[in-house]
Parts: sequence; C-alpha cells; structure tokens
Amino acid sequence: MDDTGAPHLAPWQRTAAGAGLLAANGTVAPTVFAEMSALALETGAVNLGQGFPDEDGPREVLEAAREAIASGVNQYPPGPGMPVLREAIARHQRRWYDLEVDPVREVLVTAGATEALAAAILAFVDTGDEVVTFEPSYDAYAALVARAGGVHRTVPLRFPDWVPDPDELRAAVTDRTRVILLNSPHNPTGAVLDRETLELVVELAHRHDALIVTDEVYEHLVFDGRHVPIATLPGAWQRTVSISSGGKTFNTTGWKIGWLTGPAHFVTAVLAVKQYLTFVNGAPFQPAIAAGLDLSHTYFADAAAALAAKRDVLVRGLDAAGFTTAVPRSGYFAVADAAPLGASDAAAFCRELPRRAGVVGVPVTAFVHPDRRDSVRTLVRFAFCKRREVLEEASARLASLSRQRGADARRP
Repeated sequence: MDDTGAPHLAPWQRTAAGAGLLAANGTVAPTVFAEMSALALETGAVNLGQGFPDEDGPREVLEAAREAIASGVNQYPPGPGMPVLREAIARHQRRWYDLEVDPVREVLVTAGATEALAAAILAFVDTGDEVVTFEPSYDAYAALVARAGGVHRTVPLRFPDWVPDPDELRAAVTDRTRVILLNSPHNPTGAVLDRETLELVVELAHRHDALIVTDEVYEHLVFDGRHVPIATLPGAWQRTVSISSGGKTFNTTGWKIGWLTGPAHFVTAVLAVKQYLTFVNGAPFQPAIAAGLDLSHTYFADAAAALAAKRDVLVRGLDAAGFTTAVPRSGYFAVADAAPLGASDAAAFCRELPRRAGVVGVPVTAFVHPDRRDSVRTLVRFAFCKRREVLEEASARLASLSRQRGADARRP
C-alpha cells in the first residue's frame, strides 16, 4: 500500500494499467487486437481488425532489400542509422515540405515509429509531467506515458467529424504540459487536423513552454489534399520532434523502419534513450526504405489513390449493412457506428460479429481511457488496407446484418 492506502503497483503494472491492460487480479490481460485476431482464426472470419496490408510494397523497395542482403549488409548499422537512409530522409523532408534537415545531426533512424515515440517520451517526460493527446488515440500512447511516470491528458475527437473543440484543447494544455503529442493523419479515425488546430497547438506550446512530438506515419496516405507537418508552421520547428516510418507508405510494416527529425539537441536527447532500447535494427531494410523515399511522385499519388478506392469499397459495404460510417480522409481505417444495428456495447458487438457475419472489427473503446468509453461505446474500427476482393467479401458478409435487422423488425 502507498500512503493513501491504495495498492502499490510495480512499474510494469503501472505501464499495463496505462494501456488499459491490467486485469483485476494484477496480471496483464491480452489486448483486444490479439483477442479479435484469435477470433478470426477460430471462426474463419475476414480479419479487418489489424492494420496491416495483405499486398507487398513496390518492386524497387523489395529488390533493394534483397540486394542489400546479398551484398552483406547484415550486421549492426550505425547507431543513428545508415547514412544512405538519413540522407534520403533529409531529401524527403526538403522535397515534400521544404524543410531543410541536417542528415547527420537532425535525423535519427528507429525501430519503427513506435520506438521513436517511446524514446522521445522517455527522453522528455519525467514523473508528474503531463502529455496531451487527442482521443481516441493509438493505444501505445497511454502505456508509454505511464511508463515514463507522466500524466496523460486527452482532448476528445467526436464522431462523425472528429473535429477538436479549441476551448477543450486550450483547457488541456497548461504550464504542467511537457509534451503535446500530435497524431495527424490520425489513427484510428482517419481525421486530418486542419491548419487552425495546428496553429493553435503551436501557440499553446509557446505559451506553456511545451514540446510538440508528432506521429505522422500516414503522411503519404491522405486522400484529399496533402499532408501539412506542424514543423512547417511558423515558430514550430524549434520545439518539434517529427516522427514517421516507411511501413505504411511502402506496405512493409514488418520491417519496422522509422525515423524522427528535429533540432539537433532534441535528436541527441532521444538517441541517448534509443541506444539502450533496440540499439540498432533492420540493416538491409534501411537502404531499401531509402530507395522508396526517392521514388517518383507518381508512386506516392498512386498509393494514396489505390487506398482511397479500397476505402470506398468498405464504406459502401458498411453503409449497406446498416452502420453509420464516418468517411476517413486518410490512413488505413474507417470508424462505423453499430447503434443502428441494435448495438449498445461495441466490445460485445465485436465479439459476436465473427459468428454473426464472418467479419472482425475492433471496438473504438480500445483507443480511449476507461472513463471516456461511453462517448464511443457503439463505435467499431475496420481496416481497409486489404486487397479489393477481401473487402468485397467482407462487404457481402456484412450485408447479412441488414437482412437480420430487417427480419427482426418484421417479427410480430
């Protein structure tokens, strides 16, 4: 017990609690993602719960990895990342965003974006520091903040428009705020934060002397317009660490090649933590992702257009099944409200869905703090980063929900 009489939690238990994974008996409960994937295997359902593509990335990227392996690029790379990739990242930032980045001092290669986020939070957040995110949010955020000893504050994004209330954002950011953790394009909602919101974040960061850490892994998967990194806004660069990765852009999520860019003193601080996490990773995949970053504009435009077409297939299927669907502007996922189908609890609905309709989704309650789950209690996230025929099969299966609903309505 601590001084208040509350049970003492070990550090690993605090981390699990921050992620919403601490069971009543003190053990770690499986994530809802693991549970739903197991249900998909058990029932033969189409798994639209996990966010990974089922098609390989561009030939040039895959061939570059094979060539690197064959030529002996199989040992530890340099701690900050291979020069070929750091230079490609710097070129990428200049090419797409007119950001001049020093590849030696202002770029760090990481084991995916998640390690970059972990190292940044552990580097900058101390016990009692507050971290502000929008919510729903990627499930790692709460766990990482808890592991650092920080306090997680959230600003709600509300279905179906997912637009934050500026006053709620102003109220959340205070002098206790150490980091504003910004995820845009956003997972799980597919929202893209508008310029007014980005400008307000910069204003608040200056007013309260907070850092901005971004998660921009879907930067090239925006379906209408182009991604605007907050680091490009006036006054933002000097207090921003920008994080991205190659997994989503090049359909190589299993390679776990991520990176961050920012002022040299921030990069040095993150490297001090990162070198004791993975140390280094993915030697042959680093030159391959470098090759991907140098692909033509056509590749990036075509990748976004192809994913937008898949989005449309799934959204049509969800609407036809009776869901109310928020059309995502980016990313891999669509969020749909199952309330019109009679659902009152998304978690229970998702556990039943594989047997009712042969499809797996994930309840959005997995992406919010327990005390806010009522606000998303009937919302379900579905992944559309799958082959078109898989999405068409899922849509056909989901159509049975509408038929079931109609039959129930006709019963005397």
